[in-house]
Amino acid sequence: MAKEIKTIGVLTSGGDAPGMNAAIRAVVRKAIANGVKVKGIKKGYKGLLNEEIIDMEKKDVSDTIERGGTILGTARCPEFKTEETQLKAAEICQKHGIDGLVVIGGDGSYRGAQALARHGINTIGLPGTIDLDIACTEYTIGFDTAINTAMQAIDKIRDTSSSHERCSIIEVMGRNAGYIALWCGVANGAEDILLPEKYDFNEQNIINNIINNRKRGKTHHIIINAEGIGHSTSMARRIEAATGIETRATILGYMQRGGSPTCKDRFYASIMGAYAADIICEGKSNRVVGYQHGEFVDFDIEDALAMQKTIPEYQYQVSRILSL
Repeated sequence: MAKEIKTIGVLTSGGDAPGMNAAIRAVVRKAIANGVKVKGIKKGYKGLLNEEIIDMEKKDVSDTIERGGTILGTARCPEFKTEETQLKAAEICQKHGIDGLVVIGGDGSYRGAQALARHGINTIGLPGTIDLDIACTEYTIGFDTAINTAMQAIDKIRDTSSSHERCSIIEVMGRNAGYIALWCGVANGAEDILLPEKYDFNEQNIINNIINNRKRGKTHHIIINAEGIGHSTSMARRIEAATGIETRATILGYMQRGGSPTCKDRFYASIMGAYAADIICEGKSNRVVGYQHGEFVDFDIEDALAMQKTIPEYQYQVSRILSL
């Protein structure tokens, strides 16, 4: 028999992502519509451990869908990996009458949700990360806004790079995943795209591309470099020394996490948040919400964490052909 759910909590964990507020808003309003009370937990799992827990009503999420970041705040919580801390968190949930918890974040956040489920707290995960690196879903909250923010910045850098006939290295976020770099590389017409999953660290190939392109009359050269490869500034110095072409590095950094979410991030996050509220109110637990083949679906957290995600080979090959 499914556990009766009277009160749920919602938190955002790990890195913030545009669209998280849309998801929070949808969780709150759909759960209340289902006759379930909602408590907001500030600053992720760290806030849960510190009992930073507030009651949430429909009006508390008014005028939030257009805001970047997360109204609940977020934080890293390495101590949550221990069994003792997980048990304490479950006891705090029980103390505050929280029967279930919606966790908006990435893989690390899911592992925390999985642990709470083992201790009797129904948990549902929502994919909140700009990196698009969660294998069970084709969409993650914040990715669309992040790539549009990066794309617009790279367009501006291209203007000045062309004016000065420079080589420009633009470093985008993605410590272990190259999806932002891949999408921006194609969308911005980059000459080289460096992905953690594919890069062979052969800078001579890049240098040869720059020299050959200059011989063909190209007045600039754009390199999109993923954060997981990094070292953009030192790479720029080496390329300039080898080619004699002025080379500059720009690290876009945390600007990619911020800003008002795009329509897609607002809409998808809203549907995912509502879906999470529905299934947790039904008594489901230890699930992750995803988007596949045009449908919103849910998976067992263990199955979701076991899935592997790689750069689609066809997309990568197309990116290389289009950059020539």
